[in-house]
Amino acid sequence: MQTKKLAAEAIGTFWLTFAGCGSAVIAAGFPQVGIGLLGVSLAFGLTVVTMAYAIGHVSGCHLNPAVTVGLAAGGRFPVGDVAPYILAQVVGAVIGAALLYLIASGGPGFDVAKGFASNGYGEHSPGRYGIAAAFLMEVVMTMVFLFIIMGATHGKAPSGFAPLAIGLGLALIHLVSIPVTNTSVNPARSTGPALFVGGWALQ
Repeated sequence: MQTKKLAAEAIGTFWLTFAGCGSAVIAAGFPQVGIGLLGVSLAFGLTVVTMAYAIGHVSGCHLNPAVTVGLAAGGRFPVGDVAPYILAQVVGAVIGAALLYLIASGGPGFDVAKGFASNGYGEHSPGRYGIAAAFLMEVVMTMVFLFIIMGATHGKAPSGFAPLAIGLGLALIHLVSIPVTNTSVNPARSTGPALFVGGWALQ
């Protein structure tokens, strides 16, 4: 059963990274019909909604080391399973980023140096926000995301609606924070693209 859970987490984080970051790298700036920031925000939210319904019953659909650690801290997840879950999430994100890189690099004008949906501050922030603002945004948004997850998955919460609340919450988080950091709130999602950007993204 543990193997199934870890495989589900890897698949889910692969989808989050490939589809979420893919919407930013491939579709956001497409001439005249690009999806823009709204589309990217919805894409990240929809990856969580779809995977929550697909694998939630298998692994809980964390897809995020911050979620795994937060649930463990809240007594809702075994501490001994934290490290394997995080490893599976990072592996899935790296595979998702690798596939996205192979596809995106096949298009004209592709330049990984443009960021490849990596997170950053200063000159690597879409809105040129400084490190203090970027740090505060990520901390607050991650905290709110965990609050949404803990509440939506509580035993007294309406049954069956947690994936929608969590996915919409993530979409809203992206709507607010993409201009500041490109939105992380997820160390696994950030690690995948950073490995291909190299340089500043790994510092």
